[in-house]
Amino acid sequence: MSESQPGVAWHVSTRSDNIGGNCVEAGPLADGSGQVAVRHSKAPDGATIVYTRAEWEAFIGGVKDGEFDFTA
Repeated sequence: MSESQPGVAWHVSTRSDNIGGNCVEAGPLADGSGQVAVRHSKAPDGATIVYTRAEWEAFIGGVKDGEFDFTA
């Protein structure tokens, strides 16, 4: 984990209700590496987790396949 990443184009899901700042934000690093940073919106200057492009693609694939639907 690292401190807040400069130059990240942060995105919040349109499914987020934006009530109370309980959102996860993600965005690509501006360095062209394909890495993706993730942070909690309540702490925009706090720690971020940076994933490689391959890690991010594996996660998104798992989400699309329902692997992380822990409410089901």
